[in-house]
Amino acid sequence: DGVNLAARLESACKQYSARILISDFTYKKLKGTYQVRYIDDVVVKGKTEPVGVREVLDYHNSETFPNLMDTVNHFNEGREHYKIGNWDKATKSFKECLKANPNDNLSNMYLDRVDYLKKSNPKNWDGVWVMTSK
Repeated sequence: DGVNLAARLESACKQYSARILISDFTYKKLKGTYQVRYIDDVVVKGKTEPVGVREVLDYHNSETFPNLMDTVNHFNEGREHYKIGNWDKATKSFKECLKANPNDNLSNMYLDRVDYLKKSNPKNWDGVWVMTSK
């Protein structure tokens, strides 16, 4: 299962515009302090249980990821609103991310996703995204 999940996360890097993604399982086993942002709760293709996904940010500097802390803080706010289906507040927070870091493609992805979810109005929304491709 671990190898399968690692393969799914590796292929998800492009979707999330991330270089390094790790699962919650890996994150909890890390020793030391790392800069990460919790980016999603997903059900990967071929599984039924959601897994938390985090992006490792340690390789960035102020040029490759300006205003990192502001961006991550706004992103976390956006994710909280997203998880409970508060689409308008989620949109506002993700737009704040882009003000802090215009190149944060993950925030753009979430803006697209929120727009899609707002239009489709999913019943029983639980904040978990189901990945449909490997």
